[in-house]
Amino acid sequence: MAESDIPVFEGDYSFNTGKLKQFSIPDYVIFAAVLVISASIGFVFAWKDRNKKKVEDFMLAGRNMHPIPVSLSLLASFMSAITLLGTPAEMYNFTTMYMYICLGYVLVIAGAAHLYIPVFYRMNTTSVYAYLERRFSKGVRTAASLTFVLQMILYMALVLYAPSLALNAVTGFSLWGAIVSIAVVCTLYTAFGGMKAVLWTDTFQVVMMFIGLFTVLIQGCIVVGDWNTVWESAKRTQRVWFTDFRADPAVRHSFWTLTIGCYFTWVAVFGANQAQIQRCITCSSLKKAQVAMWVNMPGLSLIMILGCIIGLVMSAFYERCDPLKADFVTDSNQLLPMFVMDILAHMPGLPGLFVAGLFSGALSTISSGLNSISAAILEDVIKAYFVKDMKEHHGKIYSQVISFIFGGICLGLTFVASQLGSVLQAALSLFGMIGGPVLGLFTLGMFYPWANKWGAYSGLFVSLIFMFWIGTGAQIDKPIHEKALRFTDQCNVTAFSTSRANAVNATVLPAEEPERSWAYPLYSVSYLWYSTIAVMTCNFVGIVVSFATGATKPSDVDPDLLIAPCDSIYPLIFLPERIKKPLRFGVDYSKQKKRDEAGGGDKFSNAMYEKPRGEKENDGTATYNF
Repeated sequence: MAESDIPVFEGDYSFNTGKLKQFSIPDYVIFAAVLVISASIGFVFAWKDRNKKKVEDFMLAGRNMHPIPVSLSLLASFMSAITLLGTPAEMYNFTTMYMYICLGYVLVIAGAAHLYIPVFYRMNTTSVYAYLERRFSKGVRTAASLTFVLQMILYMALVLYAPSLALNAVTGFSLWGAIVSIAVVCTLYTAFGGMKAVLWTDTFQVVMMFIGLFTVLIQGCIVVGDWNTVWESAKRTQRVWFTDFRADPAVRHSFWTLTIGCYFTWVAVFGANQAQIQRCITCSSLKKAQVAMWVNMPGLSLIMILGCIIGLVMSAFYERCDPLKADFVTDSNQLLPMFVMDILAHMPGLPGLFVAGLFSGALSTISSGLNSISAAILEDVIKAYFVKDMKEHHGKIYSQVISFIFGGICLGLTFVASQLGSVLQAALSLFGMIGGPVLGLFTLGMFYPWANKWGAYSGLFVSLIFMFWIGTGAQIDKPIHEKALRFTDQCNVTAFSTSRANAVNATVLPAEEPERSWAYPLYSVSYLWYSTIAVMTCNFVGIVVSFATGATKPSDVDPDLLIAPCDSIYPLIFLPERIKKPLRFGVDYSKQKKRDEAGGGDKFSNAMYEKPRGEKENDGTATYNF
């Protein structure tokens, strides 16, 4: 295509005027209305369930939720404002390789729904970390639970800060006004309404997220033209690339990082995370929980694909005037809000609608996080060590107080989030650095019957230290990744100050390669491999230490706590019995299999999991049940 064929967008746009557009009164009204509706849903359920004093009603919605709202809540919990901001920015900055992550999601849901969820579902417990006490010891349970709490408060701070900062820079929306309003509203409806309020509010917020995405996509396509225009622009700027099959772990996004690496990154969220598992066990049966997981999968892919397409439309719109080079914005996370204001500001109310969808993502994530943190702290710390015979109504009060406390902590940690750069990469790095070792711990317990509590302690802490070393090093000694082509030749520099105009027109010299530390090869590993490395480290160290300190006898481990790969993983299930039998390592899964086939694994059975009074702490080999 000739240079003259490249479209020039004439009109009241930022690159023509040199000015960023601001929110109008209708935008503020719509944004406020969404906050009010979200808070109202929480208070409605708080009022309806005011006479229900059981912790189970507050934390697990009575375990009788329909799969549809559960699946939408699963979708909303981690498809937050970070995804809505980060995915278009990822596509704008890099290439279409990122779309392969949708293949990874299929593997993630299959692994979470059919390997990890059945084990947790049979346990009939509010906290998933109770598994670790049954399998290893109370200390391992507490260590993993507190690790999860650390992950969630950092993630929630990132979710709260990133969209607020982006909107403040681009729309003039008050930074701390956005942060405080979101934190207060979310904390209130979560603390008073409990899990049921979170599930139904998440359902409303997912709808708002999709409305916001479709609004931006439709109007963006109208402004830019047709899909052919968008695609030709993407090819000119070297964004179209689907054939990166390099096995080099330093490649940021290859086919392997986006499928295998994505599997370990996201199965740590969907298969071994209190926030997600807690939603699954609100369903009345295992099959319904698995249905909720699979119904959630198309939603995950749709949000990701919409974000990618919006990123391509956005790159076509700004092809000849890159907002980052022109100094309109200082961070990639501000690109989408700027694009929204450019194409929607002439229709008062629609920018507010998009912002409402964006902050709905933040609300859903923070509410899910607060609810799961309160469950973990209550079950794994307070009940385990301080108030063992807690009355039901006291448990509900404790949960509400914990939600308020951690809502305040999340608000206070927003400064930490401001130092993490790209929100999408920072969030997924966090999943790998902290969620990865926890996934490794559950995998150690479920797949390796020889593991004992000393192996569990060692695997968890060694993998945590190792991953924080890599993650911190990558922040300090940052790898350089090649980005898509970006230009500024159609920026209206006459609207800029002299210094900005000179900066735009200046020739950019190639940057010198910085001096690297000896550990740079580790720091350069793609962030999507973090969780994989953490799981491998935890399992390797855990097995070595377990055998060094006296491995657990497989026949002594409750088969309900283990996964038989040859009976659970396709295509191993088709192996002949003479091969599969040795792969069970002496564990008798027959009772578990018969109970599941008879439907016993579908309903909760308290009798199966009652711990005898006066039972000593599990030493890693006992098989008593909770």
